[in-house]
Amino acid sequence: MDDSTAHSPAGPDRPVYVIGGGPGGLAVAYALRARGIRAVVLEKSDRVGASWRGHYDRLHLHTTRRLSGLPGLPMPRRFGRWVSRDDVVRYLEKYAEHHELEIVTGVEVSRVDRATDGRGWLLHATGGRELTGAAVVVATGYNHTPRLPDWPGRETYTGELLHASAYRNPQPYAGRDVLVVGVGNTGAEIAVDLIEGGASRVRLAVRTAPHIVRRSTAGWAAQYSGVLCRRLPVGLVDRLSRPLAKLSVPDLSAQGLPRPDTGLYSRVLEGAVPVQDVGLIDAVRAGRVEVVAAVDGFDDGKVALADGTLIEPDAVVAATGYVRALECLVGHLDVLDTRGKPVVHGARTPSHAPGLYFTGFTNPISGMLRELAMDAEKIAKAVVKQGADRVSRLPVT
Repeated sequence: MDDSTAHSPAGPDRPVYVIGGGPGGLAVAYALRARGIRAVVLEKSDRVGASWRGHYDRLHLHTTRRLSGLPGLPMPRRFGRWVSRDDVVRYLEKYAEHHELEIVTGVEVSRVDRATDGRGWLLHATGGRELTGAAVVVATGYNHTPRLPDWPGRETYTGELLHASAYRNPQPYAGRDVLVVGVGNTGAEIAVDLIEGGASRVRLAVRTAPHIVRRSTAGWAAQYSGVLCRRLPVGLVDRLSRPLAKLSVPDLSAQGLPRPDTGLYSRVLEGAVPVQDVGLIDAVRAGRVEVVAAVDGFDDGKVALADGTLIEPDAVVAATGYVRALECLVGHLDVLDTRGKPVVHGARTPSHAPGLYFTGFTNPISGMLRELAMDAEKIAKAVVKQGADRVSRLPVT
């Protein structure tokens, strides 16, 4: 990997710039390179896979190894079926090395504009760099900037409060009372990690009951069902999932987790993927993880819950998600919806912004890495088709 100053060629041909050195960015760079297109990955950290390096120690993929590899390099069998965080990082490092990807680290892109000559895009980057590319692929990631709700009283709260992005393992919380806020996959897994790691008490604050699915049933991974359902009508998947959920997941209403009254796939399209069980069901049934009402704010050193209860945990871990943080980068180009999500993804580009692509900003039921791999191939084909006459080509060897 090259950490030298990035630059654009002086000639008329220009590379494709890929913003972000995570799985999506690396996959696109390879897919372009495989078609003879010069792709330059711009990564703001000093190594690829920066977001994966920062995840908690316990994390494993909820998707299978076979369906999580990127184009041109399968994940090694020795990683096992459910690949660990550290092995994902090793894989991304090997992927960049194996495909000899052109990666420039330590460069953060702050803004993307149309090129002054109308041919391509101008990137404003660290150190006053101005880089001109024939096309740009934004792959900065779904989990980009931690979101911590602006709860009333948060600024004056003196207790320990951290976002889940700062959580690593349960060791600092052994023997302590911890409140986990949010019951997505991250919050559910951190709650289990804490109670198994020696926390004296773990409570899980829930605002909306999630859909919970078994990660695997009799060898059948939940991801397989997600792949099969990916293109089916939303209403049909919602109806099919209800009886399956009753068969595979016990009713936890008495413990504070009733079955959701909205459809599984409907919730996915709203941005809420099902929680894959890695111990939460047993922990809740046994009372080891206590489900409590949502957090409404902080009051005189205590946490105020939506049911009026005041509790005083030793620490609060906010598994409250992330924001895409694309407004400064491309918000002025009218390519984001009201929630800050790109209006297109994959091979499609906005009609008024040709050559501007986005990948990794959806959270599909069929698995993020699988979709990133598919999008990479589609984007590369679109770049070749739409800009073959002006994209910088790799030398023939």
